[in-house]
Amino acid sequence: MQKEHNLSKNQKIIFDIIDKSGEPMKAYSILFSVQKKGIKAPLQVYRALDKLVEIGKIHKVESRNAFIACQNSNCQISKATAFSICENCENVSEISNSKLSKYLSNFTDDSGMKYSKYNLEFFGLCKNCKTK
Repeated sequence: MQKEHNLSKNQKIIFDIIDKSGEPMKAYSILFSVQKKGIKAPLQVYRALDKLVEIGKIHKVESRNAFIACQNSNCQISKATAFSICENCENVSEISNSKLSKYLSNFTDDSGMKYSKYNLEFFGLCKNCKTK
């Protein structure tokens, strides 16, 4: 279970927007959504996003340059994320697979490097798009 962190006002506002969205959001979409709540500067949004990623409340989907709320209560903070991304409908979901996590936590490459963090994105067709 993730530790509860005391979020700042801006972090709470931004987390709530991302959490309610249900899909990855880009920073400027977030900024547009929070301007009425008093957050006007891009730097305010980026600071809050950085902190929310650091504490594991949200993840960055690198290929989309967007942010999504963490859906996995067993998540190892921001150091180990994996996503399934549908190439058709663009649905993004966080992968929570103990076999994958265990494999990657023990994985070393040919040079002997052991990895301390990763951000994986798997692309394919979701169940709904496969049946169309």
